[in-house]
Amino acid sequence: MTSTSSTDVPSAISADALIIGFGKGGKTLAAKLASTGRTVVVAEANADMYGGTCINIGCLPSKSLILSADRARREGANRTAETREAAFEAAIREKRRITAMLRDRNYHKLADQGNITVITGRARFTGTHSAEITTADGPVAVAADMMFINTGATPHIPDIPGIRTTPGVYTSTGLMDVDELPQRLVIIGAGFIGLEFASMFADFGTAVTVLQHSDEFLPREDEDVAAAIRAQLESQGVRFLFGADTKAITSADDGIRLSVSMRGTSDVGSEARLCLSTDAVLVATGRTPNVEGLNLEAAGVELTERGAVKVDDLLRTTADGIWALGDVNGGPQHTYISLDDYRVVWSQLNGSARPYTLSDRRNVPSSTFLHTPYSRVGLNEREAKAAGLDYVVKRLPVATVPKAQVMRRPEGMMKALVENGTDRILGAMLLAAESHEVINIVKLAMDMGAPASTLRDMMFTHPTMAEALNDLFA
Repeated sequence: MTSTSSTDVPSAISADALIIGFGKGGKTLAAKLASTGRTVVVAEANADMYGGTCINIGCLPSKSLILSADRARREGANRTAETREAAFEAAIREKRRITAMLRDRNYHKLADQGNITVITGRARFTGTHSAEITTADGPVAVAADMMFINTGATPHIPDIPGIRTTPGVYTSTGLMDVDELPQRLVIIGAGFIGLEFASMFADFGTAVTVLQHSDEFLPREDEDVAAAIRAQLESQGVRFLFGADTKAITSADDGIRLSVSMRGTSDVGSEARLCLSTDAVLVATGRTPNVEGLNLEAAGVELTERGAVKVDDLLRTTADGIWALGDVNGGPQHTYISLDDYRVVWSQLNGSARPYTLSDRRNVPSSTFLHTPYSRVGLNEREAKAAGLDYVVKRLPVATVPKAQVMRRPEGMMKALVENGTDRILGAMLLAAESHEVINIVKLAMDMGAPASTLRDMMFTHPTMAEALNDLFA
């Protein structure tokens, strides 16, 4: 099987496997299957998405912009309109360079293999083991014994008048590719994606306002942690409006106008209307599994109540011989989860005596790349209390960490939970510089069943942020 452009692909192909979507789990699985001699077809609807969400419109481009924004703030380039614009233009150029380079590498990593065919086109099931890929040069029929759905997720757009038709309203994908820095930005949604963008644009010098539907900030996090994150963002100049419902979005002479209903502004149950003017709007109200157009019913693949592809503990769908990997199956929306989904699937195909399952997955870490990164793993206090666990809280101000002072990054806090009697690490929450690196050490200790005293007594190099774990777990 060859790897050529869609113009050279026959109208009908038989293969061992069809992978729909070029995301992390799917592309890794494709390469592994091909290395064992299996023939693979990879269908990707958009040539700009080779490599998946993370490389093109997610983790890596956003982190490139976040680092550029931090540099602009540190160097004072965010102080005037002229220097802000120059810094932002340079950041966008660098982001585009990185994504183009990675996209090309990812494409050729698969397409250059002799038994992988990469087809640019939208796939739809025509049966349990058959699909049709619509390409610019006509349909391609694919028959395969194994099918893998790896189509990711797409931004959720709430039903607000004007939200889809008003120029200057973006999802995260579009806002990461604008040519001019907005002087004013309104973000609808105070989840972690919205907060990353709020922090980034504030560092570039944009006036940022975040609208949150509920009255509580980060309701799943502990109150002290949420308060520290909010204080950090507000110190950057980010403005928060809670109990805010956007009723309409329209174009105006000075940019964009939002009509916002504010609950509880005075008396209990009261409501007031607020008119906000801005240059750009970011819709950050979550992401939904991307199943549109797949014609799943033709294959017998069912969805969950939340619209994700229904899978079991081995990521098998309700149709025999079809699996679902990554965001489309409703799991945590992280690229490393998609990679771990690959491990679940591959463990079934490589002859393992006992396949790796979702139930085996433990202690999933997460990081939010704010101006001060926030990372956590395991349980927080809310969850530990709900589980009835007996624990002690460990706290450490980041300002006491020598490396934080050396880096001129003393802001933040570290917090951990340790079970009384067993010294078991229940979880950790790190709002600190380089927390996205340090949290992996905590995860490893938890996975190995190491007691908290292991991190308390471990020898670390100096000066590092990791050595703060000595004092945190003391």
